[in-house]
Amino acid sequence: MPDDVPEEAKRYFQLGYEAQMSGRLDEAVAHYRSSIAIRPTAEAHTFLGWALSFLGRHAEAIDECQVAISIDPDFGNPYNDIGAYLIELGRDEEAIGWLERAKTARRYEPRHFPYFNLARLYVKRHRIGEAIRELRGAIELEPGYTPARRELHRLLGMLN
Repeated sequence: MPDDVPEEAKRYFQLGYEAQMSGRLDEAVAHYRSSIAIRPTAEAHTFLGWALSFLGRHAEAIDECQVAISIDPDFGNPYNDIGAYLIELGRDEEAIGWLERAKTARRYEPRHFPYFNLARLYVKRHRIGEAIRELRGAIELEPGYTPARRELHRLLGMLN
């Protein structure tokens, strides 16, 4: 979150995150909205989208991520999240572009996630070679990411 965000907005964001991690999704949504009311940030809109997605409200989640991108196009999380939500909605072709954009975003911490999500999509479409390539990319970025390692070993085993 940018340094110039008022402390009250940061506090509401943190309360939203804590509520979300505890499964109190409606409360999380309310806190994220309170943070946004004080100062809209890409982070608050992205996390609001994440909470909405857990409530099954994927279209609204995508909208929040698009607002996040309009605030900070360098923040990678909303690109990955849109891709993941589109996969959930069965809109795989649309998801690919968003996930590819997440891979190249300048400000993105869990950079291995879009690789893993692309691998999920490719497995679903029986494009195993492409899935393996994406999983290797995820592991290169985050060697300790166990889900990618497990899936890579499973797919390599299928090829033998």
